[in-house]
Amino acid sequence: MPSHAHRHALAGLVAATVALVLAALPASAQRTPAGLPSVAELADSLTDSVVNISTTQIAKGPEGVPLPKVPKGSPFEDLFEDFFSKRGGSSQSERKVSSLGSGFVVDATEGLIVTNNHVIDGADEIYVNFHDGSKLKVDKVLGTDTKTDLALLKVTPKTPLKAVPFGSSDGLKVGDWVMAIGNPFGLGGSVTVGIISAKQRDINAGPYDEFLQTDAAINKGNSGGPLFNMSGEVIGVNTAIISPTGGSIGIGFAIPSDTVTSIISQLKEFGAARRGWLGVQIQTINEDVAERLQVEANVGALVSAVTADSPAAKGGLERGDIIMKFDGKAVTAMRGLPRLVAQTPVGKTIDVEVKRKGETKTLQVAIGRLEEGEEKPDEKPAIAAPQEKDGGAGKAPGSKRNDDGSLATAALLGLKLAPVTEDVREQFGLRPEAKGLVVTEIDDKSPAAEKNIRVGDVIVEAQEMQVLTAQDLSQRIEDIRKSGGNTVLLLVEDAKGEVRTISVPF
Repeated sequence: MPSHAHRHALAGLVAATVALVLAALPASAQRTPAGLPSVAELADSLTDSVVNISTTQIAKGPEGVPLPKVPKGSPFEDLFEDFFSKRGGSSQSERKVSSLGSGFVVDATEGLIVTNNHVIDGADEIYVNFHDGSKLKVDKVLGTDTKTDLALLKVTPKTPLKAVPFGSSDGLKVGDWVMAIGNPFGLGGSVTVGIISAKQRDINAGPYDEFLQTDAAINKGNSGGPLFNMSGEVIGVNTAIISPTGGSIGIGFAIPSDTVTSIISQLKEFGAARRGWLGVQIQTINEDVAERLQVEANVGALVSAVTADSPAAKGGLERGDIIMKFDGKAVTAMRGLPRLVAQTPVGKTIDVEVKRKGETKTLQVAIGRLEEGEEKPDEKPAIAAPQEKDGGAGKAPGSKRNDDGSLATAALLGLKLAPVTEDVREQFGLRPEAKGLVVTEIDDKSPAAEKNIRVGDVIVEAQEMQVLTAQDLSQRIEDIRKSGGNTVLLLVEDAKGEVRTISVPF
């Protein structure tokens, strides 16, 4: 058993060792008796810029249900009016439905406030409540954008407001500290702190998802409020949570400030978002397609169709191109390209770097404006016209029928296929422009079935060559087999005109 002197010496050695380790740690990581550094001063400097948004919507009739319309002079007119007046209502009764959210001041002079679109959507009246207890009615909604869920409001300040600056969300790193201030469950001025848990999250909220994920507590009522960095700059707008209970479980999402500043400037100037338009259909390069094209998987965006007379078509983009860079920015994943295009100013000419049949090319494209028509899911991309064969007009051969009147088909790749003709178009509900081989049956155990090819899909190309007959497809497969290959790259179009590239083994 060690003596008292030995224990004293050992204690001194441990203390010295701990002191040495602490001295080696960076100052930011050392702990003091008071715990972590306080954020009180930062929160106090920001609270006056964060506001509560309260809205009211006028609902007609009892319980917000419109009253029945009865013709004037009808014998039932008095009956209906008497019935609803007894329930405490009348044909003109109204009920106010209220909701709460958050927002923040971005321009103190002009009285501009940012919030979520869903916070004020459908509101008849919008009020802004400040931390000092003052209240202002919104003069005008300058603009809203449903795709990013942002809105810009204007008030007329009676006393000077305090605005907060935006910071760049691009420079954020996972693990950086952030602070949320807002109005959760109507409790105004609530402050929560956490870190950036992830970046560029896609939660299927819209076509341009790239949310910041944070574990700072975000609850109902925080929507539209700011997410700050530790310099007091807005780096996100809190907008969504994942929760089975309706309360925070540490998974909250914010719109990145780089997206917010771009949209807000357009709402201020035009009253709506003006997005860039390229005019292509794209898809992810999965491992099978990447192996056949001899490129890296899940990098870049594969062009599966080019819209006629679009900026892409005029700039020289072709089906089969792999977009690697857009305006100097790397396309690290397919879903990142729509966001890059949308954020590009309309009319700007940019460089698009593509890989085409193993070669790298740089094309110049003048970006167009995305109209609502181009955003509809039923947009039909341009399909290349068939090449003429044997002096013919390039039309698919007439449909052949068996003796019993059924459609004559050929079997390849576990698929039964038939040329697209007028009666086939009608039978499978295909577009008038569709040309190729329609899938009439599928072997459920075939590789084609595993690649999600469906009955009614049309095989347009095989290995970048158009196919109009089963013989065309059979010849392409045989050419690949002779060259030592065992997969064929198919361009497949569904009944809506959506096109995708699929690699099918044989």
